[in-house]
Amino acid sequence: QVQVVESGGGLVQPGGSLRLSCAASGSIFSIYAMGWYRQAPGKQRELVATITKGGSTNYADSVKGRFTISRDNAKNTVYLQMNILKPEDTAVYYCNADVRITNYWGQGTQVTVSS
Repeated sequence: QVQVVESGGGLVQPGGSLRLSCAASGSIFSIYAMGWYRQAPGKQRELVATITKGGSTNYADSVKGRFTISRDNAKNTVYLQMNILKPEDTAVYYCNADVRITNYWGQGTQVTVSS
């Protein structure tokens, strides 16, 4: 079992920045990759960025050059630095832990980009 807890969401103006954090606990040795997904009202959940245990990263085209995913293995924490935020980035952001045979999800944190 793996537990993930997100933090760091909030309200920000267009062009601003936010950093999300995701702390993992439990059977963390089994985690192959962690990532961030988001779901806007009326839309399907979509991938934002992932990072593997080895440090390989993957980003959605819509966030490339603006968002950066990173991890602190000592703290079992993954971060999503979000810069140059746009209104279309507004969504609930979910942390995901991939242990290959299943996935674990956090409860989500709201990010709202509005003036």
